[in-house]
Amino acid sequence: MTYIIAQPCIDVKDTACVEVCPVDCIYEGPDQYYIHPEECIDCGACVPECPVDAIFPDDEVPEEWLSFIPKNYEFFNLEPPAG
Repeated sequence: MTYIIAQPCIDVKDTACVEVCPVDCIYEGPDQYYIHPEECIDCGACVPECPVDAIFPDDEVPEEWLSFIPKNYEFFNLEPPAG
């Protein structure tokens, strides 16, 4: 499992999640932050720190934001998981 940052982060880009990540796996993109799925240790420290509630476990992303799963993987030039 990894965490996905979804639509509420767009153009907000608050760094609270970045500051608490123990493995520095959150990267800034042009419009939002992204969590590297191969570096994330699934600790969940970032979730309560997000002021706009934009971070979800990949299996709990709200339906309206499911497109952010492949977007996250594509940001790192990785194949999204099948399913």
